[in-house]
Amino acid sequence: MLNKRLLEIVAFRPESALIAEQAGADRIELCDDHAASGITPSKASLDFVRHRLTIDLFVMVRPRGGDFVYTDEEFEQMKRDIEYCKQIGCEGVVFGILMPGTNLVDETRCSALVDLAGPMGVTFHRAIDKTPDALQAVDSIARCGFHRILTSGGADNPLLGATRLNDMIRLAGKRLSIMPGGGVRADNIKQIKEITGAMEFHSSALNLETMLPELDEIRTMKSILLA
Repeated sequence: MLNKRLLEIVAFRPESALIAEQAGADRIELCDDHAASGITPSKASLDFVRHRLTIDLFVMVRPRGGDFVYTDEEFEQMKRDIEYCKQIGCEGVVFGILMPGTNLVDETRCSALVDLAGPMGVTFHRAIDKTPDALQAVDSIARCGFHRILTSGGADNPLLGATRLNDMIRLAGKRLSIMPGGGVRADNIKQIKEITGAMEFHSSALNLETMLPELDEIRTMKSILLA
């Protein structure tokens, strides 16, 4: 388990990842296509960031936007992307697969990708917020071998979902970390921290290199977590 609180920043541009590190981020999740809520970044973006970043780099492995039910071809693409992340020395990957019709966690496919990703860290992303029962999903995701879950507690933002997040954290115990995300900002992170007791937090940086207020957001969130 973590012994200090950690701030992960999702970046949708390589330059944003580097600036987020300078602002105090502890870990970067690199994605592409914010409008699609994040897909796998290009190899060019991955290479650029991997060779310049000094903090941990986690990579979104998601072949397209939309739902989290994937064809065989898309599943094979996810495998190739994970293998490439491992090849270039990324510290972790982020993915989630659900079952058609039920939106339950696809334990067979998820377990296969977790095994393939080792020894990298693995995060199950906000696909959990599309499942019919988040607490049941925590058990499924733990069985697959994930290290953490990114979730808003099934609500529009993690402050609204804080009570459910607290339940998920208690259920997860020492098996894996529950990381609030999907709306963590400087004006609510203190309340989320106090209600949930979470140790990892996830926020975003959009085109950070052109948005100075985003820099202040990261610095403020980090100071609140350190307090």
